[in-house]
Amino acid sequence: MSRYFIELSYDGTNYHGWQVQPNGVSVQETLQQALSTLLRQNIEIVGAGRTDAGVHASMMVAHFDGPEELDCAQLVYKLNKLLPHDIAVRRVYQVPDDMHARFSAISRTYHYYIHTRKSPFLCHYSWLVTFPLDFEKMNEAANRLLDFEDFTSFSKVNTDTKTNICHITEAQWKEITPLEGQGGGAWRFTITANRFLRNMVRAIVGTLIEVGRGRMTVDEFCQVIEQKNRCSAGESVPGHALFLTEVKYS
Repeated sequence: MSRYFIELSYDGTNYHGWQVQPNGVSVQETLQQALSTLLRQNIEIVGAGRTDAGVHASMMVAHFDGPEELDCAQLVYKLNKLLPHDIAVRRVYQVPDDMHARFSAISRTYHYYIHTRKSPFLCHYSWLVTFPLDFEKMNEAANRLLDFEDFTSFSKVNTDTKTNICHITEAQWKEITPLEGQGGGAWRFTITANRFLRNMVRAIVGTLIEVGRGRMTVDEFCQVIEQKNRCSAGESVPGHALFLTEVKYS
């Protein structure tokens, strides 16, 4: 048996997240079924992380153990023929046996999109915000994230995570060009860290929105982190505007 990495992207709209669920269709389950069918053996895959229900990935990495002699290019072709339209495999390649899609990753990057002008073409992958926001203050608060390590305040409670320590290396809002003809008012939040907690990005964005609305100062944002209490932070924003965009390995 040899170990392989598989790079894919998916639209999470029709899935109950990445991880196999007892009462819902997941991306992991769908991919495992396709691989098992093509390789004619039971294949289990391990992803670089978990995305929640409705969250997308323009780049997800997973690993599986398969036959030593494997035509990777042909497998990519067959997988894309077999998989539904909302999951696409970019490539499959062999890696050393000790490489692990989750534990060998050194960083992950997420993007969250918002738009401030109603658009039928942005609403599926961006969150419409109808109130004014101070993005300068939001960026000031986002930059303070790099000063902390314990992000319990932004983690979903009652998880099996052993530690809430994360090292954030980038966090910023940037105005972007929306789809042609949709006017201005589109923004992207980029955040990179070595690891993320359950619901962490959506909770951070929701709390930064409170700063942008003037309901919370930058100092109060820092106090939220220091309190290590999920109830102190803002509400989680909708998942449909969140994308896992990059996973890096050494």
